Amino acid sequence: MCSRFEMAAPAADIARRFSLAAAPPLPNTPELRPTDLALVIQPEGSRLLGWGLAVPWDAKPLINARAETLAQKPTFRPLLDTRCLVPATAYFEWRKAGKAKLKNRIALSEGGVFAFAGLTDGERFTIVTCLPAPAIAHIHERMPVILDRRAEAPWIDPGVPFAEVSGFLVPYQAESLKAEEETPAGQGRFPFNGP
Repeated sequence: MCSRFEMAAPAADIARRFSLAAAPPLPNTPELRPTDLALVIQPEGSRLLGWGLAVPWDAKPLINARAETLAQKPTFRPLLDTRCLVPATAYFEWRKAGKAKLKNRIALSEGGVFAFAGLTDGERFTIVTCLPAPAIAHIHERMPVILDRRAEAPWIDPGVPFAEVSGFLVPYQAESLKAEEETPAGQGRFPFNGP
């Protein structure tokens, strides 16, 4: 489950990376939590939306949607044609070690901006999750879907049926991911390469 992510790139870098006509609006903080406004990209452009769908049956917003059941869930089925990209520079996950939970910052090995697969209702968005990539499976049993660059344009194209893009919702394989884990004493981070 992805419950926190980072968007720490300058607006000009994001515009260049996603071929935007204008510099996008940026969130107020680089580390984003549920209900925060975060940048999303759709065919009509970029804007800030609240993270987490409001649903009548839960007081907490739905911040994640499982890729495997999107087409079966009544909450997500109506959103399968309003897909979005959620730019990020990293996301955070907590690895359990006994009773301790250790925070890991997970990013592309080479750094830079990438895009999560998202769904939006026009006011809020949720991030699609899948099984983890092998490089980070020791940290958590789920991860946000990081789209391959070639999948980004068809993912947000409303003319492309969901059935044709559902195959993109897989663990990230394009390049390796790097996890940096904070030390228990909070004295910085160190690369974590295994359980």
